[in-house]
Amino acid sequence: MASMVSTKANQFRYSTRLLFSRFLHRGRPSTLSTPFSPHLQLLHHPYQARNQGFGNGSLGLCQRFLSSSAVNVSGEKSATDSDHSAKDGSGQGSEAGGGGEQDQKSYARKPVRGGPISWLSFVLLVLTGAGLVFYYDREKKRHIEEIRSNTEVVKQGPSVGKAAIGGPFRLINHQGKHVTEKDFLGKWTLIYFGFTHCPDICPDELQKLAAAVDKIKEKGGIETVPVFISVDPERDTVEQVGEYVKEFHPKLIGLTGSPDEIKNVARAYRVYYMKTAEEDSDYLVDHSIVIYLMSPDMEFIKFFGKNNDVDSLTDGVIKEVKQYKK
Repeated sequence: MASMVSTKANQFRYSTRLLFSRFLHRGRPSTLSTPFSPHLQLLHHPYQARNQGFGNGSLGLCQRFLSSSAVNVSGEKSATDSDHSAKDGSGQGSEAGGGGEQDQKSYARKPVRGGPISWLSFVLLVLTGAGLVFYYDREKKRHIEEIRSNTEVVKQGPSVGKAAIGGPFRLINHQGKHVTEKDFLGKWTLIYFGFTHCPDICPDELQKLAAAVDKIKEKGGIETVPVFISVDPERDTVEQVGEYVKEFHPKLIGLTGSPDEIKNVARAYRVYYMKTAEEDSDYLVDHSIVIYLMSPDMEFIKFFGKNNDVDSLTDGVIKEVKQYKK
């Protein structure tokens, strides 16, 4: 390619010298006033071209040379540019392909992340929850034990004040004799308030009381006196109460009295009672369901509700008697 360009350049220099010498010989330098592209100027001046025979031949030679040179140079340049473009494109393609392969390899080597909660997090969460439940349960038990121990300490310690339950009374027993609270001094007494026309609750509680009296003696060797006090003085006469108490226990003492006497003793022991649904002479009496444990001094010790069965009543009385201090 270099030799071809050199050859064309020599031909161009030769043609140019020939043209210059011809024009100078003719005395027409104005036709080459513009040094750029003399053959183009000749093309634009056909009059001059016609009057110059030798110039026409030289001009044709120059034109063929320039056109062939331009075509060759442009073709070679286009080929060179296309080669470079192809190389650049192939390079870019290879680079793109290489980059894609590298991206795929790096993506393949990238570790796959787990979900938002891993097994370790789940185990830690379970352990934390179990620890919280265990701590709460332990604190709850400790709090309950503290309350229980504080209650026992207060109960066993020196008494600051006693419940205002109990007091003097004057009633009639089921044998028709007047009795007061002093008749029960020196004995552990269990007192229950009810009425003889009670359909179910009073019989159940009196049976429980009678059974507990026997078990307290057998298990703890403690003598107790069961007492039944009526809250229905209008119907519970001495005879009625006498027949009623015989059905439960031979040691059970029945007490009744006038409405005022019953009212006074019920107030002293904080017992609630009231007539309900009166129809002629048949009515019921709503009342407290409590068994009171009284000391040998006829002082209140503890009460036992309906939720206590025979065994719990027995154990509770024995425990209170053994812990009792005058």
